Amino acid sequence: MTENSNVHHFSTAETTESRRFRRSREDSMIAGVCGGAARALDVDATLIRVVLVAATLLGFGMGILLYLACWLIVPQE
Repeated sequence: MTENSNVHHFSTAETTESRRFRRSREDSMIAGVCGGAARALDVDATLIRVVLVAATLLGFGMGILLYLACWLIVPQE
């Protein structure tokens, strides 16, 4: 009676490993930042790249500064 059939149980190692933000080696165009962010957010890397370009154009270059900071700070997988 107290059991909920909609509850999903995930192992901690599985969710932690798949959500860790690392620069991607496989899905890389320049440094792998967008590919790593896409993997961490579970979306397509093209979507992340389009958002980054839009942030660069509409945000007076903030997108490129964010990309460069992630390139320096985020470790590669």
